[in-house]
Amino acid sequence: MTTRTHAAGRVAALFRYPVKSMLGETCATVEVTPLGVGGDRRYAFIDNRSGRVATAKNPRLWRGLLQCSAATGPGGVTVTLPAARPVPIAEAAAPLSELLGRPVHLAEERAAGAVVERSDPVDVLAHGLDADIEAELLEIAEGTPGGAFVDHSPVHLVTTATLDAVGLGTAEALRYRPNIVIETPPGCPPFIENDWVGRTIGFGSDGIELRATLPTPRCSVPTLQHGEVGRSPHSVRYLLEHNRVEAAGFGVLPCAGLYAEVLTGGVLRAGDAEQPQRPLRQRMGLGRAADQA
Repeated sequence: MTTRTHAAGRVAALFRYPVKSMLGETCATVEVTPLGVGGDRRYAFIDNRSGRVATAKNPRLWRGLLQCSAATGPGGVTVTLPAARPVPIAEAAAPLSELLGRPVHLAEERAAGAVVERSDPVDVLAHGLDADIEAELLEIAEGTPGGAFVDHSPVHLVTTATLDAVGLGTAEALRYRPNIVIETPPGCPPFIENDWVGRTIGFGSDGIELRATLPTPRCSVPTLQHGEVGRSPHSVRYLLEHNRVEAAGFGVLPCAGLYAEVLTGGVLRAGDAEQPQRPLRQRMGLGRAADQA
């Protein structure tokens, strides 16, 4: 039986990343559906040589993606490369290939069985970003319907307790690339997210409900430079020392945050409070008369 957990007092921040492994955008509101956060990881660039999804999980090849940003506007998604003007997503492949030194093309939907290359963060920390480290191949979005380029489940969240313990704070939440930062009360232990696996978390007046699926394993991405935000090896070293836990199906790994699937969608707003459990019959649309029948 799935149990309910009270996540925290409110949603501290919301983020969307329109392009896989690029910097994203802070949002006042997001639409949450079973497919995830609307517009999140909507696009990716594919390596022409290997056919694999380009992601900074392999920093030797693709860390340059984190120097680019993507934003959603009235005309669609635009991409901004370092010291360049924004260009429509459909025109970004050529300048991005030049920046990365490797030809890529745009994908608008995840292909079945799409994989990424993931370098072991311990090896990257030990040998450096340019070391030719053998990368593990991982199929992405195994816990997500639809075509978004998420790593596993549709939604990714992290608490302020965990961020504070690592020494990042909400301002550097981008290192862990969450959709939702949950404010936890003073005294809340870090990595409380580990305890929420299998539980239902509710938010906002729309009655959004998420079911936590597994702790979020961490690669070397949090250690990398993100735009003007410099490197932070501590962002993974701290997890290696303090939160190596079982992530179902992936083994014992350094983790921070939580993946979740969407049970009930709606519009989520920054500042929304976590909501208490509604009676099951009310959630199913049945009224008092049915309860009394």
